[in-house]
Amino acid sequence: MIKRLLIANRGEIAIRISRTAADLGVATIAIYAADDHLSLHTRHADESVSLETQGVAAYLNIERIIQIAKKTGCDAVHPGYGFLSESAEFAQACEDADLIYVGPAPATLKQFGDKAAARSLAEQCEVPVLPGISRAVSSAEAKEFMQQSESRGIMLKAIAGGGGRGMRPVLNASELDEAFARASSEA
Repeated sequence: MIKRLLIANRGEIAIRISRTAADLGVATIAIYAADDHLSLHTRHADESVSLETQGVAAYLNIERIIQIAKKTGCDAVHPGYGFLSESAEFAQACEDADLIYVGPAPATLKQFGDKAAARSLAEQCEVPVLPGISRAVSSAEAKEFMQQSESRGIMLKAIAGGGGRGMRPVLNASELDEAFARASSEA
């Protein structure tokens, strides 16, 4: 059973995790960027520790988060959503530090972080998927696919990216080059 949980997030999700952990009798450690020191999530945890830097980048510092978890005697880390929640590197760093990562295994995160690999796995498992290409493609290949498609449009999705980043609907072939460039740059 988890006894001390570091919450590697902020805001509403961190508050929800704190409340649930409290209901389970699990002590919580909140982390915060220097400019978030007055944030509500810091008051819902049993303890709060500064990341000692400012802004969103503070919540992406894997080494610092692991350091805080170890220093505060945590046996587990919950990433919440966003930030490092889809990072195979973070999940692996937790495992390497003998911390329980509350989420998918690093190999699973790596598999599903690569959208082409995830689609290919779904096809192998006979999960119904829309017509598409299960690998990275060039703009020319995307145009060819669109021309061969019988649908009224296609969705471009960058191999990397998450949370809707790197996705662009394309209804007309004339929009494809710009959409391809934007999806690529977002990822």
